[in-house]
Amino acid sequence: MFDIITFGSATLDISMQIPGKNIKKDRSFISGRGYAFNLGSKFDIEEMYFGFGGGGVNTAITFKKQGFRVAYCGMVGDDIPGKEIIDYLDKQGVETGMVRKTKAKLTNNSVILDNPKEDRTVLSYRGASELLDRNDIPSDLKARWFYLAPLSGKLSNITEEIIFFAAKNRIKTAVNFGNSQLKIKKAKMDELLKRIDILILNKEEAAILTGVDYRKEKDIITRIAEMHNGINVITKGEQGVTVVAGGKIYSAKLKRFNVVDETGAGDALGSGFVSGIMKTNDIEHAIKLGLANAKYAISEKGATTGILSEEQNNLVEKEKIAVKNRSL
Repeated sequence: MFDIITFGSATLDISMQIPGKNIKKDRSFISGRGYAFNLGSKFDIEEMYFGFGGGGVNTAITFKKQGFRVAYCGMVGDDIPGKEIIDYLDKQGVETGMVRKTKAKLTNNSVILDNPKEDRTVLSYRGASELLDRNDIPSDLKARWFYLAPLSGKLSNITEEIIFFAAKNRIKTAVNFGNSQLKIKKAKMDELLKRIDILILNKEEAAILTGVDYRKEKDIITRIAEMHNGINVITKGEQGVTVVAGGKIYSAKLKRFNVVDETGAGDALGSGFVSGIMKTNDIEHAIKLGLANAKYAISEKGATTGILSEEQNNLVEKEKIAVKNRSL
């Protein structure tokens, strides 16, 4: 039996560092700025990096580094990146027997255009991961926990089936709903929320799920506590994290630090938090581990490079993260 099985995408990430001179102000962009290149010309990249990511892979690596028995269930293309992702997971000690290959689409790919002093733009190809369906998933899954990273495509359509299977077989679930899953009809969503142990959302996703204005955080918190009786984790980027559980609101954030690569920050925080719950069932400890894991993940290039190992958990206390809590 596995301690945890992760579901979600597997991606080849290509990060390219773009000079600031190629960032142009233009009101036609929503942000008012965008990257600009001469059409038909060659362009020299200052620095680039290849790595592996995707919600299913990123979270599997955290759980493995935290000492758990982990399997990843997902799909890659029958191509070189797909083979390399499987080899990488094998070397990390993640079970890959539930990874399927397809010739119908190439392995998921993300090209990250990044400027250290500005922001990044991500070009995403949602390929093979979206093709995993119920026929590709073994019917005899055995684990203490399931972790569902954001799912899309065919896999999104069987979110309900995976969660109901887990509940029936007394498997605990941590779920990070993505945009596709947030479109599930209210009646079905209500049934799912009854069976989810840990719900993980960023603030925008929490606003969509609750139907509350993004700017009204207090109302979002109140509503999400009404909708889901388990542990609710709301990530807020630089503003840290808010956790709503057991009639209490917990909040914490990191001190400012140098961010090298934001890729996988949400996955690192979510899987770090769940690791903490699996180890101690203590929310404050879980918050600290989640935030520290996210910090070290985005302090290095690549979504999984800086993720904390169990032997590095002494670094969590060195961060001196203050967790505040109050009654709901």
